[in-house]
Amino acid sequence: MNVITDTIQKLGVVPVIRIEDPSQAVPLAKALARGGLPLAEVTFRTSAAAIAIRNIKKECPEICLGAGTVTTTDQADAALEAGASFLVSPGFNPRVVKYCVSKGVPVFPGTCTPGEMEQAMELGLDTVKFFPAEAAGGPAFLKAVGGPYPQLRFMPTGGVNPDNIGAYLKLKNVIACGGSWMVPEDRIAAKDYEAITRLASEAVALAARCRTEGGSL
Repeated sequence: MNVITDTIQKLGVVPVIRIEDPSQAVPLAKALARGGLPLAEVTFRTSAAAIAIRNIKKECPEICLGAGTVTTTDQADAALEAGASFLVSPGFNPRVVKYCVSKGVPVFPGTCTPGEMEQAMELGLDTVKFFPAEAAGGPAFLKAVGGPYPQLRFMPTGGVNPDNIGAYLKLKNVIACGGSWMVPEDRIAAKDYEAITRLASEAVALAARCRTEGGSL
């Protein structure tokens, strides 16, 4: 693992953020940091993503900052130029993965089949996103693939929430879970950063508690 992966694993949860207004990026990042969660995956689901990443990188250098929903090499370039330290994709696109690997950039492509997982390992990856986690089989699926692929680690995202995160984090092959419950769009739109700080703090505490109670494969 690398420094990025170590940081993600230590925190246990990855805030997956959709930002419409780039002026909200810095206050949002600061709210997460105040809650003990200096980590953010800003998704390329809006045109504000690159600007938001650039603003966070400039004003909040303590944030471990990534870009999500990266599906093309052009988006990868835009994210890296803006200041992203790692990239996350919803699916397994060999071209994007190879491009990131060639640049030495940590990349977590989405996988949900053994075939995609083997392709990831073939390209030198030891940690991938598991998406859509709940729809693709949830903790039971990850426990099953842990047998033939003991060296592979996962970051489940998609349908993960406070009610089911424990079932994922108890697995030894899960480093963290991605989710948006600590950065709800209605709270971002309302600029309710106190609520986001509280939700971030609760998410970190929940992840730590689940890890303490877990340990199964």
